[in-house]
Amino acid sequence: MKKIDVDLSPSDADALVKEAQQLLARKLDSSSRRRFLRQGLTLGGVVMLTGCDLSDKPDVDSVLNKFSRFNDRVQGWLFNPANLSPEYSADRISQSFPFNAFYGEEDIPQINGDQWRLEIAGLVNDKRSWSLPELYNMQQVDQITRHICVEGWSEIGRWGGVRFADFLKLIGADTTAKYVSFKCADDYYTSIDMASALHPQTIMALSWDGRILPPEYGYPMKIRIPTKLGYKNPKHIQVIEITNRYTGGYWEDEGYNWFGGS
Repeated sequence: MKKIDVDLSPSDADALVKEAQQLLARKLDSSSRRRFLRQGLTLGGVVMLTGCDLSDKPDVDSVLNKFSRFNDRVQGWLFNPANLSPEYSADRISQSFPFNAFYGEEDIPQINGDQWRLEIAGLVNDKRSWSLPELYNMQQVDQITRHICVEGWSEIGRWGGVRFADFLKLIGADTTAKYVSFKCADDYYTSIDMASALHPQTIMALSWDGRILPPEYGYPMKIRIPTKLGYKNPKHIQVIEITNRYTGGYWEDEGYNWFGGS
């Protein structure tokens, strides 16, 4: 996945308007929804909703950033922790699951699992570090879910590991905090909302297709979140922090949507 320059062409503006219409309409009752869709929403309306004044002629990045933050808020409103992503039978598992990162396969981190430690920071009671054997000894769950990439492809895979909500409870995390952030061995970083962290399908993935998680998929541990797009599923985790401070993300700081729901 390569970084891209963001430009607001007429077709981009139309796409933004359509997305805003769909997201907002889902939050309205039926009569309000019909009126909203009938009256429509223009780019100017989107700009008003994001708090940006076109008369000031802000640059494109400012407009897009404000719309993205608006989009994040709407996705947060719509997210229902009780809704599960589809799970599949073993015969649906993809035979060729692609490697994807902001670097080539030759640069995949080679991590010594015996020396690796997971560091815990922020609003938690127990900040001791964790070894791989300690995580392996916790109760494991298994899921066959679809990984959806923002680039347009998707594949089904089997992931196993520790339910993240169980781990957060064990370390005494403040689950009223706003964010959970991740720092990775490949210098990747991202953050998620607490509701997504506590979702029953969010796991600390330690295995892939019944075997130890391969390096290309995130060894020794990745966060698997089937309710979010691939770039919100960080690999090679080194640090987990519970915080009320917004820490952004590698791709999010380049203009990608922060919530990243799939």
